[in-house]
Amino acid sequence: MTERRSHDGLVLPPIGFGTYRLNGAAGAAAVASGIEAGYRLIDSAFNYENEGAVGRGVRDAAVDRDELIVTSKLPGRHHEYDAALRTIEESVFRTGLDRIDLYLIHWPNPVSGDFVAAWRALIEARERGLVRHIGVSNFLPEHLERVEAETGVLPSVNQIELHPFFPQEEQLAYHRERGIITEAWSPVGRGPTMAAEPVVRRIAEAHGISPVQAILAWHVARGAVPIPKSADPGRQAENLRASGVRLSAEEVAEITALGRPDGRLKDQDPAVYEEF
Repeated sequence: MTERRSHDGLVLPPIGFGTYRLNGAAGAAAVASGIEAGYRLIDSAFNYENEGAVGRGVRDAAVDRDELIVTSKLPGRHHEYDAALRTIEESVFRTGLDRIDLYLIHWPNPVSGDFVAAWRALIEARERGLVRHIGVSNFLPEHLERVEAETGVLPSVNQIELHPFFPQEEQLAYHRERGIITEAWSPVGRGPTMAAEPVVRRIAEAHGISPVQAILAWHVARGAVPIPKSADPGRQAENLRASGVRLSAEEVAEITALGRPDGRLKDQDPAVYEEF
């Protein structure tokens, strides 16, 4: 398994575990199952309303806590500095853990324009030991450059919409040049559409794997960290095995060619989209 390393030494595994809509006791059981299947990067958010379930799953899993990278994200309504710090504290309390390993700003909300204040709060939270590493989600290069220019601190991670219909080649290259780890949300889309593409099915058949595994292997080959979600133990293990699949450069290019100008799933352009 090829690890991903950021400019400041954060190391992430090649595939993470998504938890959106994994809530309550069933969500906690799914998180514990995923960890025991081998996932070490667990992704959540304040707005998923499942930080408690994630924390419970972490505590229930028979894996050393220090092996895990538990992630959460700051919602847009709490970007103001003091509100952001209180929200990060609340995230830690909700998990029931002693800290959160990676904390991200969920969206830049550039119209509201408080993301630099939020970033300063994340820096303070790291200094206080509430979180170990900090990053962002859905930031464009202009947002990344602004937070670095105003604080001197470049995010370790940027989690962005990234999948075969929206391959984000320019932003992926930008992150690579800056030492920012790229995480991919909705890495296989929503529903079966991307996995049903003939080129994906052909590549999957050639490797004796599922179409979803082929897409996840495409992410790994490009240096991104996909965050697939599944509550099914068999599917969890199947997704994770994709990190060991090696696609050829030609196969990677064929899947990348599925990209579309309007490839975003919900037209959520970080230049204008506001999330609260």
